[in-house]
Amino acid sequence: MREYSGFAQVYDMFMDNIPYKKWSRYLISLLRAQGVKDGIVAELGCGTGRMTRLLRDAGYDMIGIDMSPEMLGIAKGKEEDESILYLLQDMRSFELYGTVAAIVSVCDSLNYLTNPEDLYKVFRLAKNYLDPGGVMIFDINTRYYYSHVLGDSTVCENRPEGSFIWENEYDENTFVNSSYLTIYHKIERDGDEMYERIEEEHEQRGYTSGEVLHHARRAGLTPVCLYEAFTKKEPVRTTERLYFVLRNA
Repeated sequence: MREYSGFAQVYDMFMDNIPYKKWSRYLISLLRAQGVKDGIVAELGCGTGRMTRLLRDAGYDMIGIDMSPEMLGIAKGKEEDESILYLLQDMRSFELYGTVAAIVSVCDSLNYLTNPEDLYKVFRLAKNYLDPGGVMIFDINTRYYYSHVLGDSTVCENRPEGSFIWENEYDENTFVNSSYLTIYHKIERDGDEMYERIEEEHEQRGYTSGEVLHHARRAGLTPVCLYEAFTKKEPVRTTERLYFVLRNA
C-alpha cells in the first residue's frame, strides 16, 4: 500500500505533538551558521508543508518536494499566496529548474530510503542541484532508535475526533522497521457522523552515521557537522536522531 495516501488526510491531526516551530528554529540556526541566510531552499519529503511554510516565513524562497499527491494537495490547500513551489516528485529522482542554496529534509524522511543505494542517489542529485558551497541539512533516526526504542512496540492514541494503532516490527537482518497503521477518524456523511478506517504500512531503515557519511562522500559531498538532534553535541551510542550538515565543496 502506498505510504501517506489515506493517512495524509489525518496526518496533521495526529502529528500535532511535533514542535515544528522549535525544530524550524534549530534548522534555521544550522542554515545561517553555514552562511545560508536567504535564497532558494528545497525541502525533500515536505509532506503537508508545515516546515516548508516556516522556512518561507523566515525569508527563504521555498520549493517543497514530495511523492504523495495527497500530502501535496493538503500543502497547496494551505498556501494562499502561492509563494511556495510544490513539486510532485520522488526524492530519488527529483529535478529542479536550477541550483539552490540549500536542500533540507526533516522528520526522518530519508529513513524511508530502505536501499542504501537510494540514499546515494539522493546525495548525487543534491550535489548536482546545490550551488557551489551550498549545503544539505537533514535528520535521520538512528539504527539504535529502531532496534531499541521503536521496534516491536505498539503505540495507541484515542481522541474524540479519531484514534490510531501503530504496530512496529524491526528486522535485525535488514535494519528495516515496518509500521502498520490502523486509523479511525470521524467524518460526516449524509448528515450522520461515522468513523472511517484507514490502513497503511510504512517501512523505514535505520542507518549508522558511518553509512550515511560513506554515501555522502561517494556522491562528492563534504561532511561539515554531525550533531545529536536539536543540540550541538556529538552523538553517542544511544542517540536516537541525528542531524547532518553536508557541503557541495
